[in-house]
Amino acid sequence: MEAAGEPGNLAGVRHIILVLSGKGGVGKSTISTELALALRHAGKKVQGKAVHQCDSGWVPVFVDQEQSISLMSVGFLLEKPDEAVVWRGPKKNALIKQFVSDVAWGQLDYLVVDTPPGTSDEHMAVVDTLRPYSPLGALVVTTPQAVSVGDVRRELTFCKKVGLRVIGVVENMSGFVCPHCAECTNVFSRGGGEELARHAGVPFLGSVPLDPELTRSLEEGRDFIQGFPESPAFPALSCIAQKILNEAPVGLS
Repeated sequence: MEAAGEPGNLAGVRHIILVLSGKGGVGKSTISTELALALRHAGKKVQGKAVHQCDSGWVPVFVDQEQSISLMSVGFLLEKPDEAVVWRGPKKNALIKQFVSDVAWGQLDYLVVDTPPGTSDEHMAVVDTLRPYSPLGALVVTTPQAVSVGDVRRELTFCKKVGLRVIGVVENMSGFVCPHCAECTNVFSRGGGEELARHAGVPFLGSVPLDPELTRSLEEGRDFIQGFPESPAFPALSCIAQKILNEAPVGLS
């Protein structure tokens, strides 16, 4: 939703979702990717391999022929794919603002923002930059282990302090799906995310198990939601997407 008197390239974006976690390695990028795919399969336009310019600014990279999913990353702006981004806070914060003001997002139902781990200056810059556009809220990702849940608890505190609504908690890597018999084994324990959500008083959106096919589809650039409907991860991801769709105001979903 565009702020009054503040035209910009987010004018055509109906809902903004931030994917957060207080810990690295919990699968935020995986959840962001699969959420975008699940929303696309629900008929929504979501946010490689080159970025180019137009009159409105940077044109994001479209990942499908229908142009229903577009993507923007600092990685697209690097001269070499293995180049490290060694930037201090002010330069990183300036780029975050550019991604909001200078990318021609066009008409989107959902913009999914995959953030780095932690509660750093970058998170403050993202929240402050997007605040005028009334984000739908934050999707907080954890894994079941106590060490992860403890870190993610601080992310929920961050959301509360900056006034960012929490859509809910997702427990990722919740069990391992055997590729031979499809039995799910709780390698990293289970239930930490649900307990975290209960204590914090926020919704628990679901548990997503580890599935080798999910990993393979990500590495090969294939659509897991379309290719593996029989995977135990499929109904979990679809259910999470549906709960997020239900969060949208009536008439704006």
